Amino acid sequence: MALENDTLAPDFELPNQFGEPIRLSDYRGRKAVALVFFPLAFSGTCTGELCTLRDNLGLFADAGVEVLAVSVDSKWSLRAWAEQQGYDFNLLADFWPHGEIAKDYGVFLPERGFANRATFLIDERGVIRASFITAPGEARPLSAYRAALEELKAMRHAPAA
Repeated sequence: MALENDTLAPDFELPNQFGEPIRLSDYRGRKAVALVFFPLAFSGTCTGELCTLRDNLGLFADAGVEVLAVSVDSKWSLRAWAEQQGYDFNLLADFWPHGEIAKDYGVFLPERGFANRATFLIDERGVIRASFITAPGEARPLSAYRAALEELKAMRHAPAA
């Protein structure tokens, strides 16, 4: 079962498409993160989804949110795919141990060997504030990202309890 909102996001370190280590906790206190799990590089639906993110990165930048996309692919596959598609954000390789981070977030599909299409919007304190998952083969709409970013914005401006 996927992690629920208002839960502390599990920390992790994964290599990006260039082999550089990316640690979630490095964003704490600095920037919110859109953690975007996707099944496989070079597949049609995943390419369409990540191209939509690429074409709308300004939406995330304006909200102070870093996009981190995660799959079970190797860093080499992710790099080739990023270069082919012009992705200018980190693609993280949850390659080995296979799908470990997707498992930590409750979105790994063991019968398929990859992660479900799941997005977690994590605030600057490392807490999951919004999340959404689509059915297998169903792309996540940009409207879901917009709604999650609005939710984060509202929480930032809410009075402290």
